[in-house]
Amino acid sequence: MTWDLLNIIGTIAFAISGALVAMEEDYDLLGVFILGLVTAFGGGIIRNVLIGLPVDTIWEQGMLLKSALVAMGIVFFMPEHFIQYSKRSLHFFDAIGLSAFAIQGAIAASNMNHPMSAIIVAAILTGIGGGMIRDILAGRKPVVLREEIYAVWALLGGLIVGLNMVSGTLQYMILFVCLVLFRMLSVKFNWKLPHRAL
Repeated sequence: MTWDLLNIIGTIAFAISGALVAMEEDYDLLGVFILGLVTAFGGGIIRNVLIGLPVDTIWEQGMLLKSALVAMGIVFFMPEHFIQYSKRSLHFFDAIGLSAFAIQGAIAASNMNHPMSAIIVAAILTGIGGGMIRDILAGRKPVVLREEIYAVWALLGGLIVGLNMVSGTLQYMILFVCLVLFRMLSVKFNWKLPHRAL
């Protein structure tokens, strides 16, 4: 139940995020759908390659694919003022996708009895992979490569799951909400990692 719930939440949130970025870059309808799908499923594909799960499982996720397409269609055909409001919520949708997929990636690696390092990497790449591909295709500098705190929250989620600090749907949902909250706080207060420009 936890896995399915996080999968649905993350897929819809990242599909909306990708669609909004595509519309900001003035992509056509096909571009909106492609960017949304890449954002929603890119991280999971990268994770599967790294931890040894079949990549073609994406084609078995018909319900998720339909959910993503419906969500993107709604966003694309919304009235202009709703789209403008949704654009202001881009960081929120991004935070939801990051949190849901980071936890899901950590669960996947943990269930395969991988070591802590693999669980953390799976959490980070599942959480940030789709967003990185989205930003690159949109001609933007990926958020995760800038000094803004982003991947740290995925790392934290992976660490908590890897240490078996949570169990059961309720605790996973609490972790999910906490990661979203911390991500939004880092946006609001402009928390940054140390960086050095040359």
